Amino acid sequence: MLKCVCLSMSSHAEPEVLLEKVGRTGVITMNRPKVLNALNLTMIRQIYPQLKKWESDNETDIVIIKGAGDKAFCAGGDIRAVTEAGKVGDSLAQDFFREEYILNNAIGSYRKPYIALIDGITMGGGVGLSVHGLFRVATEKTLFAMPETAIGLFPDVGGGYFLPRLQGKLGLFLALTGFRLKGRDVQRAGVATHFVESKKVPLLVLISLCSVFKDYQPFIYFQSLVLLNPVRLFSASSVEGIVKNLKTDGSEFAKKQTETLSKMSPTSLKITLKQLQAGAALSLQDVLVMEYRLSQACMRGCDFYEGVRAVLVDKDQNPKWNPSTLEEVSNQMVEQCFSSLGEKDLTL
Repeated sequence: MLKCVCLSMSSHAEPEVLLEKVGRTGVITMNRPKVLNALNLTMIRQIYPQLKKWESDNETDIVIIKGAGDKAFCAGGDIRAVTEAGKVGDSLAQDFFREEYILNNAIGSYRKPYIALIDGITMGGGVGLSVHGLFRVATEKTLFAMPETAIGLFPDVGGGYFLPRLQGKLGLFLALTGFRLKGRDVQRAGVATHFVESKKVPLLVLISLCSVFKDYQPFIYFQSLVLLNPVRLFSASSVEGIVKNLKTDGSEFAKKQTETLSKMSPTSLKITLKQLQAGAALSLQDVLVMEYRLSQACMRGCDFYEGVRAVLVDKDQNPKWNPSTLEEVSNQMVEQCFSSLGEKDLTL
């Protein structure tokens, strides 16, 4: 019989993270189902030390991370809190990204099998908690996206590492448009390593499956993904070139993506393209250092605050980007976002 030991501190309030040992398996449950298990700094500060402890614990063989409720694994970071902090110069605007990226790196370099059960919405920060681990298990309920360009940000949490490693221009397409992959397509794209029907993966069943998780390759791309051919239109060295390709093609797919890109922050689009171009040749650690610089550039700018206002606060879906066009975003402006922060750079 498996022994279950709860490691979370007792409290009258429902804990935001549940940390348990089930037999020789460490289990992390993000426990904020009412807000789709959005990741905040308190949760990061609970998950990271426990991961490090289990990594060196001879009585822990594997780690599983999952989300509470039936809707989401983790729908992203607590962006509204970061926005409010950034507006007033609160240190949360630095601390959140710094500690989140340190956690992403710990997952990417974890010395024991790390299994993310992405059964439901998995976006932004939730992607960072899953995609760098050894195994990512999708179900028919999985909905994956990196929608950051819609809020004046960029696909962070190591997006600059894993997205360009998807075959062809799929990663760039996902990064620029925020396109949503669902169900089996998440595995077909190579984001997930395995697919299991949701009803077949209660915790104890998943533990028993761990012994057969082998012969995998990270970020495999399956030719059966419907997006294979249309995504070729994203083969250009500039965002303007991609838009030109789409307009020239004129297909329904191309028209829809042209419309989508027209709604995104022009600055975010250009930062994201350079991020993925650079990240293709960098280690995960170097990508996270780069992305921390980008995060702080976004905190200094205005599009992030305007994007959050339009999409998450007022919900008018009508952001006023500044600059408002791709042509107004100069190469110099983009380069400045990648500049070193000196002593304030992320160190891993």
